[in-house]
Amino acid sequence: MQIVKAEFVKSSSHISQCPIDDRPEVAFIGRSNVGKSSLINMLTCKKGLAKTSSTPGKTQTINHFDIDGKWYLVDLPGYGYARVSKSERSRFHGFITEYITKRETIYSLGVLIDSRLAPQQIDLDFIEFLGENKVPFFLVLTKTDKLKPAELKLNVENYKNKLLETWEELPPLFITSAVEKDGRDEVLGYLDSFLK
Repeated sequence: MQIVKAEFVKSSSHISQCPIDDRPEVAFIGRSNVGKSSLINMLTCKKGLAKTSSTPGKTQTINHFDIDGKWYLVDLPGYGYARVSKSERSRFHGFITEYITKRETIYSLGVLIDSRLAPQQIDLDFIEFLGENKVPFFLVLTKTDKLKPAELKLNVENYKNKLLETWEELPPLFITSAVEKDGRDEVLGYLDSFLK
């Protein structure tokens, strides 16, 4: 798949404000500061399309991007950001859950994982939630340029082994670096396989 045109459509703070669900959507989610916006900019080859920030919790709305007039790429707020107030975390949790479980045009959800870290319980719990709600998803390991090859290989194996403790079959998993553009073709090829 080659993305020719990628444009920001709108930000929504509630599912009712989202664009009319007339086309497939692929959404990205992960813990705050895991690199969602950087990944979106890398996939679309459009620097600055999604706003990046060194401040965790920057994305606080559901952001839709039109991809070639055929599908939406969606940037969801990060979860697990401690500095956001408890009421804000509850609000985020509510509308993210509603979007994920009730938005009928979601074809798949990309769950971003920081490749530098050991498996985090908050990520594992979220993945479990997706399984319980039968939401199709795939995993994207980010920031792999920060690791030596041997470290990355070990972390990937640790993550797979941790998942296999509760999952019979591993979900699709992609290894990416927004800096090095690693994994771009693989992720887009996977999206192309089911967006056709």
